[in-house]
Amino acid sequence: MFDALTDKLQAIFDRLNRRGYLTEQDVDAALREVRVALLEADVNFKVVKDFLARVRERAVGAEVHKSLTPGQAVIRIVHEELIKTLGEGGKLNLGGPPPHVILLVGLQGSGKTTTAAKLALYLRQQGRKPLLVAADVHRPAAITQLETLGKQLNIPVFSEGTHTPPPDIAQHGVQKAVQLAADVVIVDTAGRLQIDEAMMQEVEQVKARVKPAEVLLVADAMTGQEAVNIADAFNKRLGLTGLILTKVDGDARGGAAISMRAATGVPIKFLGTGEKPDALEPFHPDRLASRILGMGDVLTLIERAQRQFDEAEAARAAEKMLSAQFDLEDFLHQLRQMRKMGPLHELLGLLPGTRQALAQITPEMTEQRLKRVEAMICSMTLEERRNPEILNASRKRRIARGSGTSVQELNQMLNQFREAQRVMKQMASNPRLRALLGLAQRARPKS
Repeated sequence: MFDALTDKLQAIFDRLNRRGYLTEQDVDAALREVRVALLEADVNFKVVKDFLARVRERAVGAEVHKSLTPGQAVIRIVHEELIKTLGEGGKLNLGGPPPHVILLVGLQGSGKTTTAAKLALYLRQQGRKPLLVAADVHRPAAITQLETLGKQLNIPVFSEGTHTPPPDIAQHGVQKAVQLAADVVIVDTAGRLQIDEAMMQEVEQVKARVKPAEVLLVADAMTGQEAVNIADAFNKRLGLTGLILTKVDGDARGGAAISMRAATGVPIKFLGTGEKPDALEPFHPDRLASRILGMGDVLTLIERAQRQFDEAEAARAAEKMLSAQFDLEDFLHQLRQMRKMGPLHELLGLLPGTRQALAQITPEMTEQRLKRVEAMICSMTLEERRNPEILNASRKRRIARGSGTSVQELNQMLNQFREAQRVMKQMASNPRLRALLGLAQRARPKS
């Protein structure tokens, strides 16, 4: 989402870092470029003005002049002020007696129904027992969509068709939650324009009936400058407690994320990062600020890996790697596990210092390469995967035909795999890694 903004900011900061001494004129010139970059990213102009005023006040002060690396000092200030602008990541208020009601509101097409299912899955993973309530009676197939998602995720859905008023559906949904012993009720409401008085009154009635612990505005990250007006209008009518930004994996320019929190004072609580049911991440302002400034986001990468990789299985894989027994069968398994974490191009983007390398390749190229590698390994017999040394010329031609690749591509993949095995052997001689291996062995479940 922030690719264009990140590239422009990095270019500005690279120029600053090449200067041994920064004058006030240097800072002003850099901040003018930052201003243009933020405005082009659809950040609200009032938010930009306030943000740059705070940065300039600190950047022309003593903390930069006394620094041995003034360019890096300015970057640190921008990073800290960006975190302040994004605000604190808010947690859901689920204290007190259950059931806790979460009311989702927003414009039509912002992704509320999908987000309701994602949020229910997230809460279930946190040990909660959610119930989805289909209170969108205006959009055709909205109820069917939520019921389908609930069935896929094995999460109960309460609905009463399209003829019952939404306030009644929401109230009956809460009563059903008590019967099912569900501790969280997520109410999916119809999309509405903030200027549609009748629809706004309807959602106000829903809120009055169920007295939600959370009123979350689901907003499309691609909304741009209008995002501030939308959030402000909903906040005045409903008293929002949080924001969920959807489609942040798309080609939005990112201004909504920076603007909405600063303009409304309402915290961003979640980011929708894709189409999959588990593509919903808690909002961490420090991590997002680091992404915007091209510093990567290793913590998010680790958390995704923890969700997808079985701990005991990961320990066994680490043991095989360090004992130099890692074969193509293991590699195929790890490759498939990794792809569950998300597109490889996106995962690499979470690592610091990878932006320049990623600029040379497209996401399509990355995914295509992975698919071809997977096809080559799948075209091998089990014996060939476990012992690649037996691959002679005729076997390679058969594998290349079966995978739709060439013998040259197969040889390239095998050479890269052998190089990886060589590196693993070197790593195995490292005492620290051997100690980690011992921990991994102790972590293995006893059969």
